[in-house]
Amino acid sequence: MTRPFKCRRVTAEPRAYYFKPRAVPLCSLQELTLQLDEFQALKHAELEGKEQAAAAAAMKISRQTFGNILASARRKLADAVVNGKALKIEGGPVELRRPPCGGKHK
Repeated sequence: MTRPFKCRRVTAEPRAYYFKPRAVPLCSLQELTLQLDEFQALKHAELEGKEQAAAAAAMKISRQTFGNILASARRKLADAVVNGKALKIEGGPVELRRPPCGGKHK
């Protein structure tokens, strides 16, 4: 029997949801989808410099799951940059928690 699936807590939303190589028509590009939990994992690990255990706790998942999500996000990002693919950020098994107006999320 498999382990029950846990929804991942996401507190960051991207400012832009789509990236593509410049001067290449969208109709001629392959597209990758970076899920919101992968976006959040990249933000925690690469921009905020959080340790995997702390980032996993913030997302309410195990450290191993965080590591798997982060590895997937890095592969997709590298594939998009190296191979000139479009990158769409959307969806995934997440629980979106927005910070209150005028304040930071705790």
